[in-house]
Amino acid sequence: MTFLPNIIFGLILVAGIGFFVRNIQRLRRNIKLGVDIPIEGPSKQRWANMARIALGQSKMVRRPISGLLHIIVYLGFIIINIEVLEIVIDGLFGTHRIFSSIGSIYGILIGTFEILALLVFISVIFFWTRRNVIRLKRFMSPEMKGWPKQDANLIIYFEIILMGLFITMNATDVQFQAMGSGNVISGFIAPLFEGLPLHAIERTAWWLHIIGILIFLNYLYYSKHLHILLAFPNTYFGSLKPNGHLNNIESVTNEVKLMMDPDTDPYAVSEDGAEVPEKFGVSDVFDLNRIQLLNAYTCTECGRCTSECPANQTGKKLSPRKIMMDTRDRLQEVAKNIETNKGKFISDGKQLLGNYVSNEEIWACTSCNACVEACPVSINPLSIILDLRRYLVMEQSAAPVELNNMMTNIENNGAPWPYNQMDRLNWNKE
Repeated sequence: MTFLPNIIFGLILVAGIGFFVRNIQRLRRNIKLGVDIPIEGPSKQRWANMARIALGQSKMVRRPISGLLHIIVYLGFIIINIEVLEIVIDGLFGTHRIFSSIGSIYGILIGTFEILALLVFISVIFFWTRRNVIRLKRFMSPEMKGWPKQDANLIIYFEIILMGLFITMNATDVQFQAMGSGNVISGFIAPLFEGLPLHAIERTAWWLHIIGILIFLNYLYYSKHLHILLAFPNTYFGSLKPNGHLNNIESVTNEVKLMMDPDTDPYAVSEDGAEVPEKFGVSDVFDLNRIQLLNAYTCTECGRCTSECPANQTGKKLSPRKIMMDTRDRLQEVAKNIETNKGKFISDGKQLLGNYVSNEEIWACTSCNACVEACPVSINPLSIILDLRRYLVMEQSAAPVELNNMMTNIENNGAPWPYNQMDRLNWNKE
């Protein structure tokens, strides 16, 4: 019976990691439903972007207060969980604070962890207050009602509980407190537990702490906080081209080149031209590329994109954040369909365009790239919006009247305006 706790710990650890691996496999499967596209640009620059944006949080600090607090939570949570390694070793082999043998360095490390835990605790309280008391406008949008709001609060509660358990575990550990170093925060909390069964409290906090971390790890798949993991690949695969660059459909480009070349047979087919796609643009998640689907899963729902969107600011229905959330929700719906039907997708009569994203939303976009520039993890909502537009125009002939008029004018007059080319400079005579 001496090894029973170690066996139980091992089973819990294997189960937690097993479920996490399964969720990662499901995530990869879902993203691979998208179209595979070549990755362009030097890998050196991509690694630099990942280090600067994902690891260095360079775009978060553009809003200094929330950015700094986010860095505290991010670094604090990651660094504090280094102690998980010690917990795992202790749990598997029945030791207690095995790294304490390194001496004074151990006290410095745990002391640093405790200070970070306190800072994380303060930061997440601030985040909770912004969402539930101050009620910032960007957190009160229609798409943030229901589960998105609950999810954000659940993550905050998770972090508060985990930090509290960490400090409680240290405060009630008699052996650790006797060291006289490292208890920079827990030392002030320890007197609160005088007269109580310290060992039982310490063991309870220890078990709940590691179980809570495993639950949190597996909850990520169902949460917007999946960006904790995906921000790194997402920034690596982010576009290296200027924000104003628009990707053209290669087959259409080749067709236009044929039309513009006076020496080309109008009935000829370009030998090096791309094969005409079965569908122009995007109507459902299957038509999106894998990077766009990765973008959807990486979305933090922070709302910086929507708060910077000029269309949204002027009361239009468009919210770039909602575009990404809708894409992820549709992808999850498709994934459940595939799982239910044993690996095969059975048409459910739905698609991303129409059932999730409306025509009104995508035509409200000015293509200004403000959302792309604002995103702290290199998500590109505009690429999805443009692909949805292409489907409406090229497959459905459903462009707004104003756009059809403009394209007709370009075809007939060589300009967007309904004036003969000879009359373009008449304004100069007035």
